[in-house]
Amino acid sequence: MKKLTFLFITVILCYVDLFASDVLPVRGFCIATPESKHLDRFIKFIDEELASRKVNTLVLRIDYRYEFERHPELRDHGFLTKQELQRIVAVCQKHQIRIIPQVNLLGHQSWAESTGKLLQVYPQFDETPGVRMPDKHEWPNADSLYCKSYCPLHPDLHNIIFNLIDEICDACDADAFHAGMDEVFYIGHKDCPRCAGHDKAELYANEVNLLRGHLKKKKRQLWIWGDRLIDGNATGIGLWEGSANNTHRAIDLISKDIVICDWHYERAEPTATLFALKGFNVVTCPWQKPELAVVQTQDMFRLRKNSNHQLRNRYQGMMQTIWSGADAFLDEFYSNSAPADESQAACFKVLFDAINVTNTTISH
Repeated sequence: MKKLTFLFITVILCYVDLFASDVLPVRGFCIATPESKHLDRFIKFIDEELASRKVNTLVLRIDYRYEFERHPELRDHGFLTKQELQRIVAVCQKHQIRIIPQVNLLGHQSWAESTGKLLQVYPQFDETPGVRMPDKHEWPNADSLYCKSYCPLHPDLHNIIFNLIDEICDACDADAFHAGMDEVFYIGHKDCPRCAGHDKAELYANEVNLLRGHLKKKKRQLWIWGDRLIDGNATGIGLWEGSANNTHRAIDLISKDIVICDWHYERAEPTATLFALKGFNVVTCPWQKPELAVVQTQDMFRLRKNSNHQLRNRYQGMMQTIWSGADAFLDEFYSNSAPADESQAACFKVLFDAINVTNTTISH
C-alpha cells in the first residue's frame, strides 16, 4: 500500500510539474472554407467555439475556392466572394485570431479521379502529363498516382502562383501563408522535360525557398506541412507521413524561418524534435484520435519544459486539423448525439480541453 501511495503521489507531482510550464504560443485550428450557405454557422463557430477555447491561429484551406480577381479563370466551384471571406477575417480579428490562408502548392493538384483547378486551366504545368486520371482511383496503381504535381521549373508558373498568393493574403490581411507542400509523390519525374534528372531534394527545397522569398518581400511568413522533410525509410515512418523519394534532404536546404506543421495521425512520432534541432519553429498537428492528441500535447509541453531557452521557443504548440469539408465537420460538431470516440469533433474538443486545462494550471 505504501508503495502504491508513493507511486500515486509521484505520478501526480510529475503531472503537475510537467504542465507547470507556460501557455503554448500556437493554439491552432486548420479547416477548409465553408460553402456560402453555411457561412453564418462557420462564423458562429469561430465566434463562440474557437474564441472560448483560446484558439489564436486559424489556417484556412482556401485553395481555389475564392473569387480571384487577377485570375478569375482559377475560381473553383463553391468559391467565396471577397466580402464573404472578409466576414471570416473580421470575426478572427475580433478575437485576435491570426488567420493564415492556405493554397495547396506543388503536390495535391488532383484528388481521386479529378484534376485540380490549376491543371485543368493550365495543363502545361502538369509534371506528369502522360499519366492519365483514372475512371476510379485505387492505391497502389501502376502509375504511382496519388495526387498530381505541378512542374516547379515551368517558366510561366510562378507569376500566376505569386498573384494568387498576394491576392489571398491581401484579402485575409494575413502576415503568413500556408503553402501545403505535403505528400508530393511526383517530383523530378523521368518524363518531365524540365525536371528529369534533377535532384528531388533540391527541386523541393528550391520551390520552398522561392515561395518563402516572395512572401518575405512583403513581410509574410511561410508555413508548410513537414512530411516531405522526414526520411520515411530510415525512421520507419513510411511514405505518407515521411518521404520515400529522397526529398527529406531538403530539410538542410530550406530557410530556417519557415514554420513546420508536423502531422502524425497514428502514433506520437517524436519528429518535432527533429525540426527544432534543425532550427525550425514547429507545430504538432493531430487529426481524429483524441487519446493521441493528448499524448502529443503532453509531449509538446514536456519538450518546452526540458529544453534550453533557444530550443524551447521552437516548440510552438498544437494545431487541430480537419480534413472533411467544413460543413461536414460542423454537422458533426453541432450534432445532438455524442461524436464517435475517434472523430474530428471529439479530437478537437479533447485537444483544447487538454491545452486549456494546462493554461488554467499555469494562470493559477
